[in-house]
Amino acid sequence: MSELTAPLVRPGIVGLIGTWPQSRFWLFCVDLYPALAAASLAWSTTAVSVFMVLWILAVLPTIRWQAFSEALRAPASFLPLAFVALAVAGLFWTEDGWPVAIQGLVPVSKLLVIPLLLYHYERSQCGHWVLFAFVASCALLMGVSWVTYFADWKPSPGGLAGVPVRNYIDQSHEFALCLFVMAPLILSFATKGNRAWTFAFAAVMVGFYFDMRYVATSRTAYVYFPVLLILFAAKYLNRRRAIYLLIFAAVVEFAVLFTSPYMRDRVGRTVEDYKVDRDTSAAASNGPTSTATATSNGLRLAYWRVSIKSISEAPVFGHGTGSTLQLFSREAEGKSGEWANIIRNPHNQTLYVAIQWGLLGCLVLYAMWYFQLQLFRGSCFASWIGLVIVVQNFISSLFNSHLFDFHEGWIYVLGVGVAGGIVRSRATPVAAKSVVRLNGPDGKTSQAKFD
Repeated sequence: MSELTAPLVRPGIVGLIGTWPQSRFWLFCVDLYPALAAASLAWSTTAVSVFMVLWILAVLPTIRWQAFSEALRAPASFLPLAFVALAVAGLFWTEDGWPVAIQGLVPVSKLLVIPLLLYHYERSQCGHWVLFAFVASCALLMGVSWVTYFADWKPSPGGLAGVPVRNYIDQSHEFALCLFVMAPLILSFATKGNRAWTFAFAAVMVGFYFDMRYVATSRTAYVYFPVLLILFAAKYLNRRRAIYLLIFAAVVEFAVLFTSPYMRDRVGRTVEDYKVDRDTSAAASNGPTSTATATSNGLRLAYWRVSIKSISEAPVFGHGTGSTLQLFSREAEGKSGEWANIIRNPHNQTLYVAIQWGLLGCLVLYAMWYFQLQLFRGSCFASWIGLVIVVQNFISSLFNSHLFDFHEGWIYVLGVGVAGGIVRSRATPVAAKSVVRLNGPDGKTSQAKFD
């Protein structure tokens, strides 16, 4: 039978399905889902979970496993996996039952996504989608925040006007991140003489700042905000301009303090909390009491004292995954009021890790922070984004457990994964750039590279 009369062999269903991960639509979805997850962060936990699960299912068939295994040699990639592996191992020495232990594993499991994001965005050209989606979503939230603030609308009886969704801690965390991410862009536009974009971005950034000072913000933001400001000045300005910026920022902060009732009340209540806690800490530390006043600072210090005592009982390997719930449940027995609240989170990332996995867990945690911070030492814009995300998470985790919290934890995972992948693509241009072979007029093959 000649080739002309040979029957046409069509690929079977299995072969057809096997080609889907190479289709344009599939690859488009692989880039789209993280951007949708980033856009959803400010509004919905369910949407974030759905989009990230869909992304994992979509990205797995596109992975070249040999290249992925080589990428895992980098500490920024394999340390998150080591952290999750330690949490899984901790299931076998925990004092709690398996259901409670599994609940303790869930907050850590999101770290598994970091190596996948680093690998994908080292090869993708669409990392900026995630950034734009997140900033645009937060800008929309900021607009809604101002509308609800002036309308004095509260989402619930115990809610705050100006905090339309979630809570003021998450909202201020997002706004502060967006503010410092946009700062270099404004500087770049101003340097190039692009007034339209300069004023547009500056207006949005000022909206973020005043929302944090006049509407709602967390006390943790007062700690990391000046640190991030100093980092920006040191990275992008010469010494003279950096000093001018810091002086100007101090003047603005004092002016806001005198003109913002919210900020004055926030600072005043913080000082008052410390005074109350100083007078009642002895009663609170001696066990159940109905006379000790429960303040935010007092509760946090009490949680820290209990945590340190628990860590001293198992300093090397900890009490196992999920053990914090049992610890604070015992501590709440016989108490009344807010002292009787049963929590899982000691409001400090290091203590949270040390209770469950001891010194070994702390070594993995700090090694992960360190090597992921080292990933962003460069001068590109993606390095600045990653630097802000890691520093913000580290400082806020001194007073919270933001690496394990859903909202701040996913900001960290998406931010480090996407920004880190972009940074790696610049460091390894051969692996990061798409190479298209073109036939020139002379018949020879040339290469066109697209950044």
